[in-house]
Parts: sequence; C-alpha cells; structure tokens
Amino acid sequence: MNIVKKLLTIALIAMLAFSAFANGTTEVATAAAPDFSQMTVQCIVPYSAGGGTDQVMRGLADAAASSFKNISVVNVTGAGGATGMLQGANSKPDGSVITMTTVELVTLEAMGNNAGLTYSMFKPIMLLNSACSAITVKADDTRFNTFQDFIEYAKKNQILMGNSGIGAIWHLAAAGLGKSTGANFKHVGYNGAAPAITDLLGGHIDAVAVSYAEVSAFVESGDLKVLAVLADNRLESIPNVPTAKECGYDVVLGTWRGIAVPASTPQAIVDELYRIFSTAAASDAFKTFMANTKNVIEIMDGASYYEKMKNELVLYTALIKELGLAVK
Repeated sequence: MNIVKKLLTIALIAMLAFSAFANGTTEVATAAAPDFSQMTVQCIVPYSAGGGTDQVMRGLADAAASSFKNISVVNVTGAGGATGMLQGANSKPDGSVITMTTVELVTLEAMGNNAGLTYSMFKPIMLLNSACSAITVKADDTRFNTFQDFIEYAKKNQILMGNSGIGAIWHLAAAGLGKSTGANFKHVGYNGAAPAITDLLGGHIDAVAVSYAEVSAFVESGDLKVLAVLADNRLESIPNVPTAKECGYDVVLGTWRGIAVPASTPQAIVDELYRIFSTAAASDAFKTFMANTKNVIEIMDGASYYEKMKNELVLYTALIKELGLAVK
C-alpha cells in the first residue's frame, strides 16, 4: 500500500505541475513580473526636450509616477531618432528601460538610414498619441498670409523647411507636400522639433512642418502662425486653419507615438506595464495635460500597435520610393 500511495502521490504532483504550467500559473511565470513599485524605471525619448514626443512621455511618466519607486525621462538624440530607439531596443529586457517609439521606427527603415533599427526589435506596450503636420511660419512674415501664398511663393523661390531629422516624419511630410504642390523646399534637419522651432523663431529658416502641439505655445503668444494642417479634418484646437486638402492638395501625413520594451522582454512584464500605463493614460491628470498641450490621445494595445508598425513599414516604403528619398 505504501508503494501505491507513493505512486499516487507522484502522479498527483505531476498532474498539478502540468496543470499549473498549462495555465501559466507557475511560480516562475509569476516571478517574471516584478513589483514595479520597488523599481527605478528610465524612459528614453529619442528626440530633444520640449518637442511633442518629449511632452507626451513626460506627461505619461508623471501620471504613472506612483506605480514606480522612481521614473525618469532622458533625451537620447541623433540620427532622426534612431540613436535613442536603438539604445532602448538594446537595453535589459527586464522592464527597467522603456522607449518612446515613433513613426520614425518605420520611416527610417523604409528610407534605408535606420542604422540597423527595425520595429521587430521591440515588443510594444501601447500606442498613446497621434498628430498631423502643421505648416507653420513666423507670424510677422508678410510673404505668407495664406497657405496658397506660401505654396505659390515656394514654386518660384526656395523655402528653408525645418524638420525633426532627415528621414523623420516631418521631413517626409514636407517632402510629400513639395511633390504634390511643386513647391521648392530645402530640407533642414534637426535633432527633434524643438531646435527647428527655435531656428524658425530666430528667422534662420522659413517654415517648419511639425505638429501643432509643438508650436501651439508660440502660436498662442503671437510669434508663429499655422497656414494649414496635413490632415483629413481641421483640428479642434485651431478650427479656423484649413487642411491642405481644402486648399486643393491631397496630402495627409503625421506621426504616432507609443511606448515599447526590448523584444525579448517576458510577456508578463509587458502585461504589467500595460496595466500601469493604460491606467495612467486614462487618468484625468493625463487627459488634462494632453488637452492643455494640444496633444491628441490615441490608445491602442501592444498587439494592435505592432500590426500598425508592420503595415506602415509597407506604406512608407512605397511613399519614400515615390518621393525618391531612399538611401542608395
């Protein structure tokens, strides 16, 4: 009987172990998700401080701060966003480093100047925000009272158009607009939208094609003016500004922004980070911040965000080929 009892006991233990494994309830699986309230987490923004990507990450980090021992935001600039995103992709897959990923994750790859960066190096947590391009000039620039003035002038004269980096989305937005209108743009790349806007304010360039959120404070102060937005519909924040489509040019281009971790990060960690950050994104504090900074909230879970990146790589590869911008 003792032998029978031992055999039954062994069988029962084996059955319980198999059941736990099959249902993902082993202690090993549970241990894969750390207690983030005891962890220090760093968030990488691949562009300079003060731009739209930086704004959204800092707003989200503030909203989620109570869920971590400490959470900080660092700006790692260069190569149109590739430098910072590569650093994030190659960080430890333990949830301690989160990267703000943007549309440049696919545009740089499509262009061929991604320095080895690809969307498959990440496991997305969630999409947070989207924004269209806003064609912006100095408020006292009397050459451009309307978008049509701007385009007609640019057909006959070279316009210095600032962007957030060669191969970045605001470069593609301006290039797409130039191709559609026949405008003559000389593209000037910066390490993010903020330094491009600074040069516009200083009169060193003629225009920028960044998001409205990135120029809104200067528009409201009377230093800059938006001539048109490259969107399907007018923005609620500036309802009197037309779309390029309304002006006869069917150009719709913009960015998206989300958060991600290295591709090898255990799913349990990703799931816990999604729980924390989706709660923060739904908070009144984050919603108020985004409204005040004129940033549009667009939420998408990690799996859907991954499919979006995969599909848009195909779309931007075709666009970049059409624009003749691919690196030879």
